[in-house]
Amino acid sequence: QLKNVIKYIVSFLLAGVLVFFAFKGVDWKAFWGGLGQTRLFWLGLFFVFSLLALVFREERWRAIIKPIDPGAGRLDVWDANNVGNLVNVVLPGAGEFVRCGYITRRNMTYDKALGTIVCERVCDLVAVAVLFAVALLTGWSKFGSFFTEQIWTPLTGRLGASPWWFLGGALLVLALLVWAVFHWSGTNKVCGKIAGWIRGLGAGFVSVGKMEHKWLFVLYTVLIWTMYVLMSWSGLKALPPLAGLGISDALFISAVGNVASVIPVPGGIGAFHYLVKATLQSLFGASENMGLVYAVLCHESHAVLIIILGIASYIRLTLRKKS
Repeated sequence: QLKNVIKYIVSFLLAGVLVFFAFKGVDWKAFWGGLGQTRLFWLGLFFVFSLLALVFREERWRAIIKPIDPGAGRLDVWDANNVGNLVNVVLPGAGEFVRCGYITRRNMTYDKALGTIVCERVCDLVAVAVLFAVALLTGWSKFGSFFTEQIWTPLTGRLGASPWWFLGGALLVLALLVWAVFHWSGTNKVCGKIAGWIRGLGAGFVSVGKMEHKWLFVLYTVLIWTMYVLMSWSGLKALPPLAGLGISDALFISAVGNVASVIPVPGGIGAFHYLVKATLQSLFGASENMGLVYAVLCHESHAVLIIILGIASYIRLTLRKKS
């Protein structure tokens, strides 16, 4: 418990630092003036794309769950997903465990449910990488120098070697740890427990291979990330000074914005604002205020939707439990 408390305190402190740097030196009069220019039609489209992204996420998760628990209902999965998202707004990462708790049933044990979520997250990491690759390939003249100068060169410079060596080393250490756990699982109680948990995670991963319509998993993933790009695009169109940016620009901004989800801060607060503002300033020549206006408009609009749906789903689940 103390470890979790420390982790969340550090998360909030990190979010606070990022918010400070994101909003440092802001001309608040210009900021509110920029926000006041928002075109409501495009903001409405932003909410539509946000809602569709959540619907497709629910459908993808349900498609993974069904081979393990055919009785998983669409509304149950939807509510579990929404409550998990709501928790993530406050406690980063905790929402995934809450989702597992709500969806656990007779056939769906907690570790299997967690396995399906880990599978989703791995898939999303691959999707972010693909998004970056597509954005770089389609607009290398614009994004290439930004990527090499602002991301790759500083990263390799700080590590002192290629990041691939560190990734390879981490995977090797992980493989050795897994081998050790299974090797001593029969004689060591702790290793046996961890091995059982890993098998449950594996069952969650394997459920993708057992899906009746495997193409649905790919389709839902493509639809989810298409909605994210369209959210970025409609956000740009909602602000007149940024309306001239196109879909390829939205593609890159979406990829950068989703990197914020990897940073352990509540709901991406601060991280999203800082990264997106920096991207709009460095790449597209947007003013500091307008970059921040865009980040706030997109992040807070999405957060409002998450909070409303999360509260509604929590109420429904609570009433159902009482009845």
